[in-house]
Amino acid sequence: MLQSVPPSWRDALAPVLSTPQARQLGGFLQAEEAAGKCIYPPRGTRLAALELTPLDAVKVVILGQDPYHGPGQAHGLCFSVQPGVKVPPSLVNIYKELESDLGLPRPAHGNLVAWARQGVLLLNNALTVEDGRAGSHAGKGWEPITDAAVAAVAAKPEPCVFLLWGSHARKKALAVPGLAQSHHLVLTAPHPSPLSAHAGFLGCRHFSQANAFLEAQGRGAIDWRV
Repeated sequence: MLQSVPPSWRDALAPVLSTPQARQLGGFLQAEEAAGKCIYPPRGTRLAALELTPLDAVKVVILGQDPYHGPGQAHGLCFSVQPGVKVPPSLVNIYKELESDLGLPRPAHGNLVAWARQGVLLLNNALTVEDGRAGSHAGKGWEPITDAAVAAVAAKPEPCVFLLWGSHARKKALAVPGLAQSHHLVLTAPHPSPLSAHAGFLGCRHFSQANAFLEAQGRGAIDWRV
């Protein structure tokens, strides 16, 4: 698997990718596909978050749980869907917050590649899922790999912003020793899901806070338009 990891991430991920657990993950995915199960996102896109956002370019980290589990949705970036796919409810709420916070009109599509190319790491906890079975690949070996990616960003000398939405994202990122007391900006809020968005995600103003911090650090704001 190490050979498929983009070059900028290889040194950070090499130790975890050499473990038996990582080899078991590869065997698990092969066995699932050999059994005829449909796995999302398709091969070639599962590491898209790392490919589109090199480690040295990361400015912002947004964490998701696992990929969308419907046909044609997932393409390797958390919260993002392919062009032409209906915008999922959580992303609708993210767009509502962008409109309220920055005055940006709500996009008609849900593709967030433009964010990733500017340094927004859109990383899920597990990078694959079985069709129709949310969370089905949790605990199968992705977590140590994505944990290592988060830790690599936390170790960067350049200040970054961690946008932690929901208890799952908070737990994952704040498990990195010292992150909360580091030179990075860590912002937390409820998940943008319709079940929790009105409990504090809507109105959190994370996007304007992130840009103000990045500009103050001389790193340049993110253009959140997609």
